[in-house]
Amino acid sequence: MSKKKLVMVGNGMAGVRTLEELLKIAPDQYEITVFGAEPHPNYNRILLSPVLAGEMTIQDIILNDHQWYAAHGITLHLGKKVSKIDRLQRRVIADDGTTAAYDRLLLATGSNPFILPVPGNDLAGVISYRDIHDTDAMIDAARRYRHAVVIGGGLLGLEAANGLKLRGMDVTVIHLADWLLERQLDQTAGRMLQKSLEERGLKFLLGKQTEMLIAGESGRVAALRLKDGAQIPADLVVMAVGIRPNTTLAESAGIYCNRGIVVNDTLQTYDPKIYAVGECVAHRGIAYGLVAPLFEQGKVAANHPANYGISRYTGSVTSTKLKVTGIDLFSAGDFFGGKDTEEIVLNDAAGGVYKKLVIKDNRLVGGVLYGDTADGPWYFQLLRDGQDIHEIRDHLLFGQSHVGDVGHQGHSKAAAMADSAEVCGCNGVSKGTIVKAIKEKGLFTLDDIRKHTKASSSCGSCSGLCEQILSATIGGAYTPAASNRKPVCGCSDYSHQEVRDAIRGEHLTTIDEIMRFLEWKTPDGCDKCRPALNYYLISTWPQEAKDDPRSRLINERAHANIQKDGTYSVVPRMWGGLTTAAELRRIADVADKYQVPTIKVTGGQRIDLLGIRKEDLINVWKDLDMPSGHAYGKSIRTVKTCVGLEHCRFGTQLAMSMGVKLEKMLFDMYSPHKVKLAVSGCPRNCAEAGIKDVGVIGVDSGYELYVGGNGGIKTEVAQFFVKVHSDEEVMEYAGAFLQLYREEGFYLERTCHYLERVGLDHAKSRVVEDEENRKALYGRLLAELKDAKDPWAERIAGFEKNEYEMLSL
Repeated sequence: MSKKKLVMVGNGMAGVRTLEELLKIAPDQYEITVFGAEPHPNYNRILLSPVLAGEMTIQDIILNDHQWYAAHGITLHLGKKVSKIDRLQRRVIADDGTTAAYDRLLLATGSNPFILPVPGNDLAGVISYRDIHDTDAMIDAARRYRHAVVIGGGLLGLEAANGLKLRGMDVTVIHLADWLLERQLDQTAGRMLQKSLEERGLKFLLGKQTEMLIAGESGRVAALRLKDGAQIPADLVVMAVGIRPNTTLAESAGIYCNRGIVVNDTLQTYDPKIYAVGECVAHRGIAYGLVAPLFEQGKVAANHPANYGISRYTGSVTSTKLKVTGIDLFSAGDFFGGKDTEEIVLNDAAGGVYKKLVIKDNRLVGGVLYGDTADGPWYFQLLRDGQDIHEIRDHLLFGQSHVGDVGHQGHSKAAAMADSAEVCGCNGVSKGTIVKAIKEKGLFTLDDIRKHTKASSSCGSCSGLCEQILSATIGGAYTPAASNRKPVCGCSDYSHQEVRDAIRGEHLTTIDEIMRFLEWKTPDGCDKCRPALNYYLISTWPQEAKDDPRSRLINERAHANIQKDGTYSVVPRMWGGLTTAAELRRIADVADKYQVPTIKVTGGQRIDLLGIRKEDLINVWKDLDMPSGHAYGKSIRTVKTCVGLEHCRFGTQLAMSMGVKLEKMLFDMYSPHKVKLAVSGCPRNCAEAGIKDVGVIGVDSGYELYVGGNGGIKTEVAQFFVKVHSDEEVMEYAGAFLQLYREEGFYLERTCHYLERVGLDHAKSRVVEDEENRKALYGRLLAELKDAKDPWAERIAGFEKNEYEMLSL
């Protein structure tokens, strides 16, 4: 019996998911033909932003490669756009004349980006952000131009802005609404997100409207003018202001469309031979843009051509779990609230956590989470099930682990979840489905789970939960993903460890040598790999490798922190937090002379002068006559101290003296990431040594050393390392640990993440338990730092000799 013919127009995530579902239940029923307008097989559009940021490559985000289509007997036409549907003859015709007959037709034409109807929208350098072609265009522009403007403060716009910023561009985001992600977040969460992104160097103009785009002499876009008359330089303009269902093909064939291709509950159009799924569809008046409801549509759309006509799609209750530039966000339901609703709110702005739950008639109807989204799936389950929450209301805000018997904690979140609880919202996968697959198919890794259940294969935000389930199900047989195998960036397939091994094994001493030996994909690297390679060279061959200023980040090149308004902040060093009246007078005189608008005491017990103009930097450093505080560098930042035995009646050790010794020993130490220390003179720990990279706490018999702490949004408490008895031992053990971190840590890896990767026992075995190795590490550190130079003093001397000019920013 001959197979029926199924043709699919569109090769995106929703359409291919429909084919996958069809092949599961009716693998031999259809001869399948797929037309894709792009030259690529099916890929994960959600992961375009990591490609733009240089964290992944196009190959990394391919979901179904050419072999998958071939293995299932699917005829694949790539780079061919279907221009006509002949419903009478039941065939489709591509723009190059290719035709294919169908018994069933599946339209998965997706959506088109909306382009603002403003003068200049057709200029070179004005693009949207929807596919690989757009991503490649942005990557190319970032290599050649400086100023980027992103119109739209939604998810795509913010991802584009972040990726362009990471590639070195000066980025401004223009948004019509009064806060970012106004459809996913309330105003408070939107403001918190804005503040966090501003701290990363992005600029925002909210409540603004674009009037026109202005061409430069070359004919390329050069500026953007707002309706209030303000003008912004723009070598690249990315429009991310929304999408529109792509209904052109359907309308030309006489298929009814109304804000999308109108479908019924079986995903059939008004022509019962033609189905439609994805962003091109309008179901019960709603066009969905999130992947989870589109995959739900795919299951139904697969059932009916397979003659399993019992399934219906009745719409989706949606939640949004996002990670915007590393910041976790979650929202679901009616999170704005209103009449007859109540709100439970936790707002910890300093800690970067915000939770808002909206309740009506003792049921959760909406919520927003910022910074801490671990309980998002649980809240969504409560919302979707309409569960009465009056008995758990008092604990509701604090999450699932605080409900019920809170005296028996320590279990993972996964262990407490019901089998029916949804783990992967994108693909609608429950915990029970994952556990069943693990047991029946013998799964051992996260990649196995992705392959067999699709959980974690789309946005990836549930990866941690999937790993918890894996660990809870198979215990010690669980094989965690190797974090050190991730490529340095898209320019290479080699991991950080493999690069370090090659530098040492092949005695490579320049970036050019590394790139030649490891066959770097891009001839000059990028702003992600070059700083890493530069650090690895210097930390491996400190006496041979030369520091490459081009491969330093902007703050390190300028030796000051650039602020969002283009000015700089200058932080002079105060050894151990100590200063003198003379230094304070000089700081005050500099502030007056250069009209410094803001003077702030930092958390590291120093004084920050904010608002210094670039052209004044060298003179400011000269007039201060103090060493650089390295507040801008991947280096030793501060050694915070309490007053210790010197003054405090509770003190047991000389904290200030110890802090000064450590800070002077480590001055100008280049490291994978910033390093902060603290010395407390007694166990009261007033210097907060328990959340520092190295914390020293004085006790009656000496000192306790703690390592791997980190303050911030996600505080990491330092772990006990060793107890010592003298100042000299503090310096030796602390110095050896930091040298081990310098030699083994990956670039931009904090000490807490380094220890998470290698294990505290590894560090103890190399430093605490191996005296010979400890002294060797300490000796290498001292040898590298014995000729440490103050970068401010070097800049001043070079400038006075007219041998040095400030690097262009």
